[in-house]
Amino acid sequence: MATTNPPKPLFLEDGRRLSGRNQTDLRNISIEVGVLKKASGSARVSWGKNIVLAAVYGPREVVPKHLTNPNAARVNFRYIMTPFCSLEEHGRSGPNRRSIEISKVLKHVFENAILINQFPKTQIDISAEILQSDGGTRISALIASSLALIDAGLPVKDIISGVSIGKIGGKLVVDLDKDEDNFGESDMPVAFSLRTGEILLFQMDGMLTVDELSEGLDMAYDACVKVRAKQVEALKSKYLTPVEQSESVEGA
Repeated sequence: MATTNPPKPLFLEDGRRLSGRNQTDLRNISIEVGVLKKASGSARVSWGKNIVLAAVYGPREVVPKHLTNPNAARVNFRYIMTPFCSLEEHGRSGPNRRSIEISKVLKHVFENAILINQFPKTQIDISAEILQSDGGTRISALIASSLALIDAGLPVKDIISGVSIGKIGGKLVVDLDKDEDNFGESDMPVAFSLRTGEILLFQMDGMLTVDELSEGLDMAYDACVKVRAKQVEALKSKYLTPVEQSESVEGA
């Protein structure tokens, strides 16, 4: 007897998502910079139910030495999901094919963001641990790692801000949660340098028309403006004195 796939959940009702958000609403974002004492720089991001801890070590000696680049720093990126981060998929510790692929993609993002030519013959290690997962973890890891680099005092071209765009129920939405990611029709993680307008990360799973792609990028850019504001606020909360923070708010 043939089995049938269960119907997809209804995610949109009266124009709103089941979480209560509209199509362009982000989940709650909370960011703290400088949470690890022994790392060169660190940050913790809570985005919806995602919790990500990022740490940066270096610049330091390259190991093994034969990988040394005499002209620029070598960037290593490690994205890993803890076995307890969700109810599924991650029953064992250590990297899998997905984490290795995301690590390589994010490594290339930060090679283009850090001024690596200022640190020849060294390596910079970035680690992002997913402590709790609910969709959009690579973007959460990206923004946490960007802040950890700045906390480490490393020169970067810009703060990297990102968001996921998806299609559910035939509608484009911002910031997919786990169920929307699993059962939706498309998922498109995007990251920008808002200073230059460059797209630093672009991936897509599923199908979108050319018009939907263009609209999705516009939605992503607008959402990243909100994300960047949260990132800047987190940096100010660590590095500005209470008087400077007050002056910053008044001058905003």
